[in-house]
Amino acid sequence: MEPEAWLALLSFVFLFLFVSCASYQLEKNLNPESREFLSKVRYIITSQERKIFLHLPPSERPKFIEEFWKKRDPDPDTEENKFKEEYFKRIEEANHLFVEGGTPGWLQDRGRIYILIGAPERRDVYPRGMSFYGRPTEIWWYGFFPIRFIDESEAGNYKLEPLSAYNIAEINKAQMETKPRIAPEKVVFDFHLDVKKIEEKEAVIEIEVPYKNIWFAENGNNLKTTLELSLEILDPSEKKVWECQKNYPVVIKEEELEKITEKKYPIRIRVALEPGTYYLVLNLRNKTDNSKVSKKGKFVI
Repeated sequence: MEPEAWLALLSFVFLFLFVSCASYQLEKNLNPESREFLSKVRYIITSQERKIFLHLPPSERPKFIEEFWKKRDPDPDTEENKFKEEYFKRIEEANHLFVEGGTPGWLQDRGRIYILIGAPERRDVYPRGMSFYGRPTEIWWYGFFPIRFIDESEAGNYKLEPLSAYNIAEINKAQMETKPRIAPEKVVFDFHLDVKKIEEKEAVIEIEVPYKNIWFAENGNNLKTTLELSLEILDPSEKKVWECQKNYPVVIKEEELEKITEKKYPIRIRVALEPGTYYLVLNLRNKTDNSKVSKKGKFVI
């Protein structure tokens, strides 16, 4: 291997170890409540959400946890969160169902699949294997899709058969097609809006989006998203007199997130209008999670 290639490889390994150690240190410093939350949601939290949570100041983590479950609530207009209730119910059931192997049931492969997909329609158990030289095996059936677990050590440590991964993807796809979709407007996302007159025939529209309300996507060592703005100004007869459509890329370093979580991303738009009364209609969408907020207002210049 060329020296340049070796150097690139070593740099990658060093960066990977550095990031892993930094993440481990952040998790180690969590209080018991935050550590418990992060452990319990390991199967459903995204890597982006996990990074954001770890970099939040302790005072902001309860709010994050509240919004984490609210974002997954299939019916936010009701008091109960059926998704959250079902998730913890499956954890409890997995602990009762899978007691072999010395590991809590919900942390085993069988527990993980049970929590993510639910109880199988049929569970075939072969404690002595399916052949003379076989190992203890379980086959779970979801419709026509079999999921196979094998206990190679014969000590109760059932592991998911790699070939079953494709069937799991198909089951997840089928389940998603039958679940009710959550309207983007239900996602927690908001901003502050103000219009200020700066000259006789000119005003500035001020939009401030709290960074803690912005959901980012990972892009290398950065967190990145795009805010899509659509803005219309109407006169008293509701005739459109001005409009604007623009995308605002937002990119921050991962290590900067904790420092700016209490700050706001500013958008300033200058507009020239004749003196009078106007109505503003503004839509702002976060392209990462497709969350959207619409606001209307009246102003005078």
